[in-house]
Amino acid sequence: MSIQSNIQSKAASYPPSMRRVADAIRANPQVVLDRTISELARMCETSETSVVRFCRTLGLPGYVQLRLALATELGRETAQRGADEGHGADITPSDDTADMIAKIAFSERLCLEETAAGLDAAVLEAVVGAIDAAGRTTVYGVGASGWSAADLQRKLMRIGRVAFAFGDAHDAMVAASIGGAGDVAVAFSHSGATREAVEFLRAASAHGSTTVAVTNISDSALAEAADLTLLTVVRETTFRSGAMASRIAQLMLVDCVFVGVAQRRYEPTVELLRTTYDSVAPLREDR
Repeated sequence: MSIQSNIQSKAASYPPSMRRVADAIRANPQVVLDRTISELARMCETSETSVVRFCRTLGLPGYVQLRLALATELGRETAQRGADEGHGADITPSDDTADMIAKIAFSERLCLEETAAGLDAAVLEAVVGAIDAAGRTTVYGVGASGWSAADLQRKLMRIGRVAFAFGDAHDAMVAASIGGAGDVAVAFSHSGATREAVEFLRAASAHGSTTVAVTNISDSALAEAADLTLLTVVRETTFRSGAMASRIAQLMLVDCVFVGVAQRRYEPTVELLRTTYDSVAPLREDR
């Protein structure tokens, strides 16, 4: 995971003194290269000791290592963006349409690359195995995460797996409470703090289902409630906080799960995909 994405994923869990450091770097990563540790500490109204503690949460011994790692990361991303260093930054009122397109494209490309690089293949394999063996799979997400949940349900249904998706929290809790051993419950929440999603997994776990979290925060309440966690790696900013890059990363994980399940029974799956495609042919043709 990149330094910036690592900071994004941990920001909510920091105490106020370290949260101010995280917010300053998220707003302008260049600040680490431009300021000494003393200057950054003063700017964030904290101490040098707190800045060092912040660095250690990222797996770095201190501020010097943070500067080196971030300089390398920013240089690499600038090269990926090309000549316009604004690509990948937040949208501004002065951006024209071409700038807006470039920034969104870079952000979403980056989230796919980082999510794929950070994806734990063993965890994905375990999720695929659980769903493949499941009597039924129940999926749930609130708001934009509900779209990802619905996409997984539709894909599983197309290959003959029993799967349900719910948009109502009460319906989801009822479904979780009547599940049991051999069933799987999957919850989507970018923040990992969505109360309804957390309670859904807790209820499913209490009744014996295998539980899966899809989230951006590894130490979130949702992850803690799950047997297995699939992590996205996404940096959301002002406009993109409206579930843009996070949605793309979740959908990539949905595709990984779906293809993994489909591979387990390859020939029957191919036939089912062909059958379901043909079944809606009359709806696509002029009559």
